[in-house]
Amino acid sequence: MAAPTSQQHSVSEREARQVAEAAREQGWRKPSFAKELFLGRFRLDLIHPHPLPDDEDVRRGEEFLAAMREFLETKVDAARIERESQIPDEVIKGLKELGALGMKIDRKYGGLGLTQVYYNKALSLVGSVNPALGALLSAHQSIGVPQPLKLFGTQEQKDEFLPRCARTDISAFLLTEPDVGSDPARLATTAVPDGDDAYLVDGVKLWTTNGVVADLLVVMARVPKSEGHKGGITAFVVEADSEGITVENRNAFMGLRGIENGVTRFHRVRVPAANRIGPEGAGLKIALTTLNTGRLSLPAMCVGAGKWCLKIAREWSAAREQWGKPVAYHEAVGQKISFIAATTFALEAVVDLSSQMADENRNDIRIEAALAKLYGSEMGCLIADELVQIRGGRGFETAESLAARGERAVPAEQLLRDLRINRIFEGSTEIMHLLIAREAVDAHLSVAGDLIDPDKSLSDKAKAGAKAGNFYARWLPKLVAGPGQLPSSYSEFHPNGYADLSGHLRFVERSARKLARSTFYAMSRWQGKMETKQGFLARIVDIGAELFAMSAACVRAELLRTSGEHGREAYRLADAFCRQSRLRVDELFRRLWTNTDSVDRALTKGVLKGSYTWLEQGVIDPSGDGPWIADATPGPPQRPDVHRSIR
Repeated sequence: MAAPTSQQHSVSEREARQVAEAAREQGWRKPSFAKELFLGRFRLDLIHPHPLPDDEDVRRGEEFLAAMREFLETKVDAARIERESQIPDEVIKGLKELGALGMKIDRKYGGLGLTQVYYNKALSLVGSVNPALGALLSAHQSIGVPQPLKLFGTQEQKDEFLPRCARTDISAFLLTEPDVGSDPARLATTAVPDGDDAYLVDGVKLWTTNGVVADLLVVMARVPKSEGHKGGITAFVVEADSEGITVENRNAFMGLRGIENGVTRFHRVRVPAANRIGPEGAGLKIALTTLNTGRLSLPAMCVGAGKWCLKIAREWSAAREQWGKPVAYHEAVGQKISFIAATTFALEAVVDLSSQMADENRNDIRIEAALAKLYGSEMGCLIADELVQIRGGRGFETAESLAARGERAVPAEQLLRDLRINRIFEGSTEIMHLLIAREAVDAHLSVAGDLIDPDKSLSDKAKAGAKAGNFYARWLPKLVAGPGQLPSSYSEFHPNGYADLSGHLRFVERSARKLARSTFYAMSRWQGKMETKQGFLARIVDIGAELFAMSAACVRAELLRTSGEHGREAYRLADAFCRQSRLRVDELFRRLWTNTDSVDRALTKGVLKGSYTWLEQGVIDPSGDGPWIADATPGPPQRPDVHRSIR
């Protein structure tokens, strides 16, 4: 059967929402701390006492971290990666020999079988040397071939591909297209059945992290619906050296200059049906489920960045003197150092807690992982920006330039550039807000969704009304009062001689109920238009992220106190973070109802209509010519293949 030469798949807004909704995990078979938080229920028992790894997992994890540290310190030249915009082949080969490609792969397939906790610790360590190294390992294991096969692959697929991924083969994940980002309903790449045993794949994929050097690919393509074929977006494992695959460009970015990211064209690429992951139409569900824990890799590397920023800020601010004393003792700088220290502590608390919950598999962490990604990527950028500010002109100067004139080569500006992509990678901040908001209101939609659905009949709405009435009659009264109003609540978090964290947990409990009341009021007010109130939803999610981070920080501080590991200092860090976080939460609550959302919408419409083009006068646009979005019409390659294999 011939592959079509169709143009971009066009869908309506409603169709796009339906595709996204169908890809969601519909049920909640396990408890979720964050889900309960958004419902106004502060379930501290789900995260406290802090879960702990097994002793054997710790031993093997620490052993690998020691080997990884030695390799990074002796075999990796981070400055060279930045200078040459490429990870040297010998470094990648060394990572393979170390077993780093198989950190998350079970030992029976030749992997190391590390826990999520130690996988993230390893990424934090690797990313602190050079984030492009972290991106290579993360894209391979968190979203590349190993994770979807672990969750959805057949035994035959696991036996065939996982041993390769564990030691020799680099994998990549290919979903995005030139005109398809966070709206996969418009996916244009096709996989047309070719007999009963294969598919022909045609299309173009953009921003294929690891794609330039990959040996195996996870490819999302649309199977046309036909007799015997359910069709829909489907996932495939594809050999990167298959006939018809061309890497047409190695992309370059403001940061992550060593990243092997490209544009990959498929022209009548024959893929065996045995390489399909799951059934036809399950591709997006596989992608989203894979990301439930895969997203934790990004905040893990943000933790590493925060730790490095704290080290540099401490050393520099003690050495640099102005007006008769080290700059650290000037309040304007000291506040920044306090923010970096407290926030790094909280980020590590969020990532470790979420990772340990993932390892235990007792809780559904889809919201926790998404919050960790959102919060880590945003706060990581702020931390790096504050370090650049503390360093002043030296923060803006490159490490190479600093070294050339005889000063310590501190790559602060590089870190700021490298971290910026995390607010876009694996779901932009804006998309994460919407994704988390959808999960946060899931309980409401499950009982009252039919009331606001214009396609539902009057009888359906009547049934939904009765169901909603019963739910809210039980739920709303519980939002009036709770443990957060009792001075003695959470007293175990105020041991003698330590900072008082119990008050912060009471604040979290009160705020969770207030958050739930605000969400309910908004749904009652806007009903079906709620999904268009993206500014409101973003603030709701940001409040939830702060409350989750405060909870994790307090629980981690108590863990460190009871284990005798810097408990007093941990309590101080948690106290400082919670005080800073509470100010942000109070401001977000104020902005729920007092904001410029309507003014912003009106002004935006005017800008798009051309009412303010006069404001653009007086400048010269240095941009080059060309279309805003590159042509992605299927067909034979137009450029030479820049793929390279590292063996």
